[in-house]
Amino acid sequence: MLKAAGATAGAAGIGTAVLPTPATAADAYAHPGLLHTRADLDRMAAKVKAGASPHTAGFARLTANRHAQRGWTANPQATVVRGGSGQNYGILYNDVHAAYQNALRGHISGDGAHLDTAVAILNAWSAELTGVGGNADRFLAAGLYGYQIANAAELVRDHPDFELDRFREMLTGVFAPLSDDFLVRHNGAVVSNYWTNWDLAAMCCVLATGILCDDRAQVARAVDYFKHGEGLGAIRNAIPVVHDDGLAEWLEAGRDQGHALLGVGLMGTFCEMAWNQGIDLYGYDDSRFLKGAQYVAKWAMGGEVPFTANTRRKGAINGWSGSETVTEAAPVDPAMTRPIWAMIANHYTRRRGLPASYLTRIAAKSAPEGGGGDYGPNSGGYDQLGFGTLAFTRDRAIATGTGGGSASPSASAAGPDARPQTGASASPAAPASSAAGGDLAATGSNGVLGWTAATGITALAGGLLLLRRRDRGRRESQ
Repeated sequence: MLKAAGATAGAAGIGTAVLPTPATAADAYAHPGLLHTRADLDRMAAKVKAGASPHTAGFARLTANRHAQRGWTANPQATVVRGGSGQNYGILYNDVHAAYQNALRGHISGDGAHLDTAVAILNAWSAELTGVGGNADRFLAAGLYGYQIANAAELVRDHPDFELDRFREMLTGVFAPLSDDFLVRHNGAVVSNYWTNWDLAAMCCVLATGILCDDRAQVARAVDYFKHGEGLGAIRNAIPVVHDDGLAEWLEAGRDQGHALLGVGLMGTFCEMAWNQGIDLYGYDDSRFLKGAQYVAKWAMGGEVPFTANTRRKGAINGWSGSETVTEAAPVDPAMTRPIWAMIANHYTRRRGLPASYLTRIAAKSAPEGGGGDYGPNSGGYDQLGFGTLAFTRDRAIATGTGGGSASPSASAAGPDARPQTGASASPAAPASSAAGGDLAATGSNGVLGWTAATGITALAGGLLLLRRRDRGRRESQ
């Protein structure tokens, strides 16, 4: 039995979490406010100083990484090429990860030399880079390295030597235009030609650019695409079928394990950056992402999962055309991992107090998470910034509840047409239901969808357990 693609109107949410207050100025976002807030950085530093586990193990992975060493010398290029002849994009992603890791290490350790190193790398690139080229893979380079370099810059934006205005010009003139264009035109292909990861990389770049540059229109476009986009990065296309057991199919599970893991990591990145500006996408559409992440976690550990056959159109607009049908989930290697799970598991189980057994297990199995350079020398090992054990492990916050265990809905997750809530007026809490128990390649996916699903009532599997805990409401104070 398949469930409806959308959430049932009026379904009670279980689990609460307090959204951060984004900013005090009407025209600005909270900074730092991409993957890490000031509270996050302070928590990491305090935990490491106190010798707390598992933070110290995560910090040890950071300090052991060759990219996290002060004095890293940047090698900026005028043009970065990914795909086709003249590829040199490895230079960029190595420098980006060095900037991010040094910035993170500097904040945690208090060693300003690491922050100085990050600033020197970013300034060198903003002074030199004028374009990203190559075949279709140039869109991947713009999306992946655009959101990553924005995160590195956000950590040093207040450093006196950082050329923030020049960096913004590079981000908005080189990276974001390619990502914006991809979400509109999809490289001249039918919207379902490119797999989920392509959209998600572009979405992350557009969102990160909007936040770093205080561009509300840019942020609104990215959030609206997440909710309503035609391509496969939109949440209902990436996660097309929800089952009564509380799991939801991840489209790229029919492709291969590496890309499915990448997609979950990118969607988690998107949700986390939005969350830190008071926009709850983790809980959107009855916590659909939780159900999809649980599905991928179970499948990636070798568990049996259902898969609904689907057909996608491929080809160019007014050009060649074809189709591809996927009938079953791809085989997996339970030893394969990416540094994606700590962030997602901690949000749902620590911020929201929801049961997520598969996420909990796979996060523990993957810990302590490393970062770029720890997962192989090729680009697939640099698709995530990583270090989630250090950065996202949270104490379980317990607050007095009002009884009953259900949350009051907020505007940011009020339904499929809710618009982003940003600024000081953002709603402070949002509901969430409980849920039971490489490299990017070039083409694929769906936007002209081939799935069918029976309508049904939203399942609250596992939720009754929380309802019984009437006197122990949970939420996180930030």
